[in-house]
Amino acid sequence: MSQVEFNEEMAARVEALYRIGDAVRRRQIVRALLGAASGERILDVGCGPGFYCAELAEEVGPSGSVVGVDSSPAMLELAARRCAGHEGVELHPGEARSLPVDDASFDAALCVQVLEYVADPTVALAEMHRALRPGGRLVVWDVDWATVSLHALDPALNERVLRAWDEHLTHPSLPRTLGPRLRSAGFEEVRMAAHPFATCELDPETYGVALLPFIAAFVVGRNEITDEQAQGWISEQQQLGKLGEFYFSSTQLCFTATKP
Repeated sequence: MSQVEFNEEMAARVEALYRIGDAVRRRQIVRALLGAASGERILDVGCGPGFYCAELAEEVGPSGSVVGVDSSPAMLELAARRCAGHEGVELHPGEARSLPVDDASFDAALCVQVLEYVADPTVALAEMHRALRPGGRLVVWDVDWATVSLHALDPALNERVLRAWDEHLTHPSLPRTLGPRLRSAGFEEVRMAAHPFATCELDPETYGVALLPFIAAFVVGRNEITDEQAQGWISEQQQLGKLGEFYFSSTQLCFTATKP
């Protein structure tokens, strides 16, 4: 299996990643753009460990509701624990390409860093279009992994590691085609905003630093990278941090759209 498998171990690691400062900042941006109001019904496609579901439940209040859908049982278990105190949250197993929800039953939907793993993102977007009421709002967030830049003392190994990391998903540069995909799925008022996640410090609260162990673990055995090379790569990044020479930059793209 080339992609990341979201089993119990990976789900726990993703949950920890969602607690860092950069992840909190991203959720704030997404929620602001979604603009959930009291009494609304919200759909979270690929809800993961349920951070958005719990936070949005507070925004829609007791008269509103939030439905989270995810294909990973381990993620849904974490989401159920996180949302246990929110009566207005429903969680369902399901795929983005075949959502287990009724037509025209949501005021807004979000899909954060999910479609880059989906074989046919346009089909998934059409499903979200189906689920939204006329005038419904959509927020989609994905990463253009080609924008990742890391300083390295061994540029050749660093390039091999980053190319091997691209195998963890289906569409490494999905944002480049999300605009036309959204319009093809029937959405209007398609807009895009770029959000840089960058740091020159080895700060575990930043997106780039938190990703390092994920990358080092995944690339072993891919692109002819040995365990020794992967550990050497991450050790080099940690050493650069101690020397004050660490550098990471990536661009994440947020799309908003409306169902006519």
